[in-house]
Amino acid sequence: MRKIRPAGRYGAAALALGLALAVAGCGDDPARWYSAEGVPAADTPAAAGPVNLAVTSPAEGATNVPAAAEIAFTTDAASSTVDLTDASGAKVDGSLRADKSAWVPGQMLKWGTRYTAKITATSAAGRSESRTLTFTTMAKPGNTAKASTVIGDGQVVGVGMPIMISFSSAIPKDQRANVQKRLFVTSDPPQEGVWYWWNDKEVHFRTKEYWQAGTKISVRAAIGGLPLGGNRYGGADLTVNASVGPKTILIADNTNKQMTVTRDGVLLRTIPVSFGKKSTPSASGNFVIMIKNEWEWFDSASFGVPNDSADGYRTKVYYPQRLTWDGEYIHSAPWSEGDQGKRNVSHGCTNVSAANAKWLYELTHIGDPVIIKNTEEHVKWQNGWTHWDKPWEEFVKGSAIPYVPPVVPSAGPSASASASPSASN
Repeated sequence: MRKIRPAGRYGAAALALGLALAVAGCGDDPARWYSAEGVPAADTPAAAGPVNLAVTSPAEGATNVPAAAEIAFTTDAASSTVDLTDASGAKVDGSLRADKSAWVPGQMLKWGTRYTAKITATSAAGRSESRTLTFTTMAKPGNTAKASTVIGDGQVVGVGMPIMISFSSAIPKDQRANVQKRLFVTSDPPQEGVWYWWNDKEVHFRTKEYWQAGTKISVRAAIGGLPLGGNRYGGADLTVNASVGPKTILIADNTNKQMTVTRDGVLLRTIPVSFGKKSTPSASGNFVIMIKNEWEWFDSASFGVPNDSADGYRTKVYYPQRLTWDGEYIHSAPWSEGDQGKRNVSHGCTNVSAANAKWLYELTHIGDPVIIKNTEEHVKWQNGWTHWDKPWEEFVKGSAIPYVPPVVPSAGPSASASASPSASN
């Protein structure tokens, strides 16, 4: 059975995509954001040579500086530090980008505030050079936009979960690279991933392979004070911390009308299913669970079929787990238990027994992968969270920053995640 709009105990608004938080795009060295071990080794000038240090932005005494300002400088030194304080002397924490092109404050700067930055560069031989500058951020603009995500702070998600960030106003194409550079994702263990501009208001991040079970994810959309185009600025940063649950994967095959459920590579259960009948076939493809509820009202009128027609219905359905925006679910269907494993009788959903539906509901997380095979049609791109239905080589083309494969960390995939705000593709 399928329906268009989610109903039941949870409102559709809470599910709106626009999601997503994210890993951020690095400009010059986007591939190395994910691992401290992947950061290039510092240059080591001759022991007796001078330390070269030049600050490129902001300019000394600059005013009307965006509150998303970074301290950009060039140096040939082995290491460098930045100390940033506001007019009251309060220190602002931050860290260098992985490519060392700039120092990024750990939070949005205050509107209309004077700051002092001291940059110190130190050579391998211990020689130091410093520069100090002051600048003043712009007054709060009248036209701001915000970022949001569907991932809740502290939420446990499935291994296929994309990070989705949505903006309250459209981001012009000529601003997307700058916005992407301010989207930071740190994962432990570190994993390769890339951003994809879903549309002009949403940018989504997925890893090359499924997230590793147990991964800790920290996301910062550092758009507070950032010019977004159209005379708009980001109103505030968005931060989220989440974790990845066990590797739970559901694979349903129309050939034998069975679903296998594995967790961390171990088969837990094989479940008989009934897919959509020929007039309303289920879609094959790579999905993830987007929404799950204890129950919802399924109403054929929501997609133009009157309730009182031969093919119409209005039914309270238990344990629905949504796969597509046009209304394909996995759900309890006690009325078709005699058909499950034998023939297809649904309106496009994947029918399972009442007992199996409850078991699945208690097992899964939002973001768990669902793979459906050998049905009469294939899911359309973006009809749901179809990130895994596009090959990696195609997905990377959706980045506003040219994708560069990362250097594999010497410590391997278990290396701890980088604490620096490295940019990603």
